[in-house]
Amino acid sequence: MFENASLNDWFAKGERRHLNGYRIFCIDELAASDKYQDNDKEVLLLIHGFPTASFDFHKMWPALSERFRLISLDMLGFGFSDKPDRRRYTLHAQADLFESFLRQAGVQRCHVLAHDYGVSIAQELIARQSDPYPSFEITSCCFLNGGLFPETHRALLTQKLLLSSFGKWITRFYSSKDRFAGSFSSVFGADSQPSEQELSEFWELINYREGRHLFHNLITYMEDRIEHRSRWLHALQNASMPLSLINGSVDPVSGAHLVARYKELNCRLDHVCELETIGHYPHTESPQAVTQAYLSFLGSS
Repeated sequence: MFENASLNDWFAKGERRHLNGYRIFCIDELAASDKYQDNDKEVLLLIHGFPTASFDFHKMWPALSERFRLISLDMLGFGFSDKPDRRRYTLHAQADLFESFLRQAGVQRCHVLAHDYGVSIAQELIARQSDPYPSFEITSCCFLNGGLFPETHRALLTQKLLLSSFGKWITRFYSSKDRFAGSFSSVFGADSQPSEQELSEFWELINYREGRHLFHNLITYMEDRIEHRSRWLHALQNASMPLSLINGSVDPVSGAHLVARYKELNCRLDHVCELETIGHYPHTESPQAVTQAYLSFLGSS
């Protein structure tokens, strides 16, 4: 089905389910044959970033699956899920998808590991923990590099142009693999650049169902972050569950400056790991270090 065998393997892990009126690619590691023996495993929900998909976590997946029942999905407009061509994709609607999926899966409590675009989804889900009857309980949350605060999110020029009135034409300009590869690689660490194989995988994943033509629609999440800053900041400052930051320091978008701002704002922080030579995709650039740091966080929380 796909040129890259690794994408075929990933696609085979999941299924497209109907969630909130769309076909959403979902993965739940609790296979029917293992239903009873694995039922005691803690659940870990993995939330991917922009512009990729749940496949981002494939390098960490084997190690994490030894301890957790892993659950993830490709959000609307991403990966193997439906990609409607419309201007506004809201972060709240994406959070609704996760709630619906967890409800279908019978999950009442879980840990959360989120990256990039996904950190905003996690913030909204944390904020919903204060609702009178939250749909599930978050037992811990770990943030990988992402724009937790709009004032520290140093958007690339490409992102700014996509958000502008010229976004549709900018999307077309960047609809070549070479331009994508250059922009994508620029946020990685100098010593942990994506390989040609990885770039091919991400490019094929983004192009599934013409997804590259949606970048100017998906990028509206940057406006959501500004609009809901107070709500999502309050969620971090008053979180009832342990919180962690595992951050690639040389990320030009959400690197060491994000960690500094997090501390300035007195957000709850039970654990922090700063990876000095790693960029925006720590779970791709240094999966073993991220896995070790994440398990250390859970062991100390």
